[in-house]
Amino acid sequence: MANKIETLKAEKDGLAVKAEIERFAEIGWEAIADDDLQHRLKWLGVFFRKSTPGRFMVRMRIPNGLLTSDQMRVLASVVEKCAEHGVADITTRQNIQIRSFPIEDVPEMFEKFRAVGLTSVQSAMDNVRNITGSPVAGIDANELYDTRELAIQVQNLITNNGEGNPAFTNLPRKFNIAIAGCRDNSTHAEINDLAFVPAFKEESKETFGFNVLVGGFFSSKRIAAAVPLNVWVAPEDVVALCEALLIVFRDHGLRENRQKSRLMYLIDEWGIEKFRAEVEKQMGKSLAIAAAKDEIEWEKRDHIGVHPQKQAGLNYVGLQIPVGRMYAPDMYEFARLADKYGNGDMRLTVEQNLIITNVPDALVPELLREPLLDKFPACPDNLMRGLVSCTGNQFCPVAIVETKNRSLALTKQLSAAYDLPQVVRIHWSGCPNSCAQPQVADIGFTGCKARKEGKVVDGVDIYMGGTVGKDAHLGTCVMEKVPCEDLYEVVGKLLVDRFGAVPKQSGAAIPNSAELVAVG
Repeated sequence: MANKIETLKAEKDGLAVKAEIERFAEIGWEAIADDDLQHRLKWLGVFFRKSTPGRFMVRMRIPNGLLTSDQMRVLASVVEKCAEHGVADITTRQNIQIRSFPIEDVPEMFEKFRAVGLTSVQSAMDNVRNITGSPVAGIDANELYDTRELAIQVQNLITNNGEGNPAFTNLPRKFNIAIAGCRDNSTHAEINDLAFVPAFKEESKETFGFNVLVGGFFSSKRIAAAVPLNVWVAPEDVVALCEALLIVFRDHGLRENRQKSRLMYLIDEWGIEKFRAEVEKQMGKSLAIAAAKDEIEWEKRDHIGVHPQKQAGLNYVGLQIPVGRMYAPDMYEFARLADKYGNGDMRLTVEQNLIITNVPDALVPELLREPLLDKFPACPDNLMRGLVSCTGNQFCPVAIVETKNRSLALTKQLSAAYDLPQVVRIHWSGCPNSCAQPQVADIGFTGCKARKEGKVVDGVDIYMGGTVGKDAHLGTCVMEKVPCEDLYEVVGKLLVDRFGAVPKQSGAAIPNSAELVAVG
């Protein structure tokens, strides 16, 4: 028996609401049919949020995290129009989510996006999510291949150049793709449904291409690391392989149970050999070259700070964006700085940070003195530097606990109390869906309810041991149902015992629970 979402899709393709946006804007959100409001609008990247009734969120598509100053200004103008409600968040898939605008603004917003080459189409529900890649592709002095064009080509295939492509709007579930040509696994290949990892065809390293991983995903019911497809492909075959594999998933993926509709369940059912054979059949080409030794040789970089580019005399400057959150004045300033000190080019990272590129040597000191960098530093402390957070229940209806403000408050308290000899990556997810990828962190949290002194309180399950870069693997749960109000002491002990933290002589006072949940 078909589940509710499959029935909904059979009745009307999600992309069909694109033709109804003008009407929706005229009649207002309360008059929109519930299935369109709650579900189909997501095919356009537009989300109704129960926590902010009448105010919507839009999720952009920003392939490879590539953003121009003109595009940033357009995004800032959308946030600005939302007045005190407006906020933008950089996500862990190198894109931006904007909230909280009324449905009446959507037609004008889409026109603004189109004018600067932006789109939000097919960024949610049963579609391919934002295509991720190295945030310093094309400027990394040590990269093996510039993947920017491949990421753009794959997005254009999936979305029909941003206009919407019905061929890929009815996948069994969401689908993540990563393409990277760098040495440090900047995309977290192992957590994607389809990932292209740099590798040379021969030991002599004459012919560059990619090994292919498939099936990685997080959900509330299962966490699975991607497995090798055991093929090597040349760059010119990447787009065709993406298309063929997506068609196989579309036509054969499991649909009855939403919890078992991700790609890995199809691989489990078929086995990797049959799956690869079906992809080859759809592609019309044998994938006869076995996977080679991959070129992931470094620990993962976070790209924060000043770094020389492959282009002589130029630098990229990575800025830490605390929990990825920006407001309209910040965004306008980023655009100004990118124009003044670079060529208007910016990059987003899966750690929710932002990079300004092509900064001449002579201008670096002046950029570092800009007031905006007091808020978004190029040299943050070792705890803030590794902080990642999902949306949390401030805006997300699925989240069990508040994350962004709580994580900022706790991180500031811990930074004031301890000296850290190394970066510690702490990821906060408000629920077991793991949007902030806590299983790849040094310390990861997933929100839950806990009990303390007989009362139900906000809590987290704690994961540890996640590694990224070379020999990446997922962490495991080490503590369950820890009350959030106890995290200062619990995490402080973990930092001392596991990461060499040293208490400062003027250690900060232990915060009370109100300080750790304040929503600003």
